[in-house]
Amino acid sequence: MGITGKLEIEIDIKHSGDVFHELFGCTPHHVTNIVPHIIHGCDVHEGEFGKPGSIIQWEYTLDGKKCVAKEIVEEIDEEKKLIKFKLIEGSDLLKDFKSMSVTLHVVTKGEIDAILWEINFERFDDFGLYPTGLMDFIIGMTRDVEAHHVK
Repeated sequence: MGITGKLEIEIDIKHSGDVFHELFGCTPHHVTNIVPHIIHGCDVHEGEFGKPGSIIQWEYTLDGKKCVAKEIVEEIDEEKKLIKFKLIEGSDLLKDFKSMSVTLHVVTKGEIDAILWEINFERFDDFGLYPTGLMDFIIGMTRDVEAHHVK
């Protein structure tokens, strides 16, 4: 029996969180134009961008290694400004993890918005690393997207 867990980070941003919700919910392929140094491709394989049930393939560099992963868009909640993806294929992450999902949630704190990223995972066993490298990647990407939109 493996370990289930959750990593969570909340990042305050200098502009509206609506930008992140729109970008990752409806137009994730635009991320490649904003952070081409770490995300090299984003294509829809089934369905269409912005629709739950769609399958998206990402090409990216994680820890210096080129990776490809497919995910299914499980949920897009406009009211809650929440998007949930489940990793279904590819990536070195699935070698160590039985399942993994990533959630982006825009949180309004008074006059400041924050991006809450959550990684839920289940390991095959009790040994090995946790997806901290992926969380570091997400933090860096968030800061790069923010810097792009603050300009």
